[in-house]
Amino acid sequence: MKHIILSLGLAAFAVSPYPVFAESTFDKVKVEAGETLFYSECRRCHAPDSTDPSYGPPLDNILGRAAGTVEGYEYSEALAGSGIVWTPAALRAWMEDNDGFMPGTKMRHVGIEDRTVQDFILAYLGNISAQ
Repeated sequence: MKHIILSLGLAAFAVSPYPVFAESTFDKVKVEAGETLFYSECRRCHAPDSTDPSYGPPLDNILGRAAGTVEGYEYSEALAGSGIVWTPAALRAWMEDNDGFMPGTKMRHVGIEDRTVQDFILAYLGNISAQ
């Protein structure tokens, strides 16, 4: 299944390297693939919305949110004081190498280096941020 998703991603990446909201059938496929990947790569620690308790902060409405600001979670001093606002570029860098992007973070290394997988997850995060 992951190979099918990644194949779709190659075409998706060619069209748009940034997340887009689900306006077309193709965009919906990107969001659905991103949801599947979110649940396999991120859900162990992060919920897709604020109503679902999780170890890490929920990721709904993450786009445009300042890093380290969700109440009820203990962030590293590095992240809480970073002044970073979560943009697609910042999230991509975080997914690829969060330790390198933000030394001193409490979160274990993510290591999602495949840009296609990143694109799909970003499409999903963009969609749940727009709801």
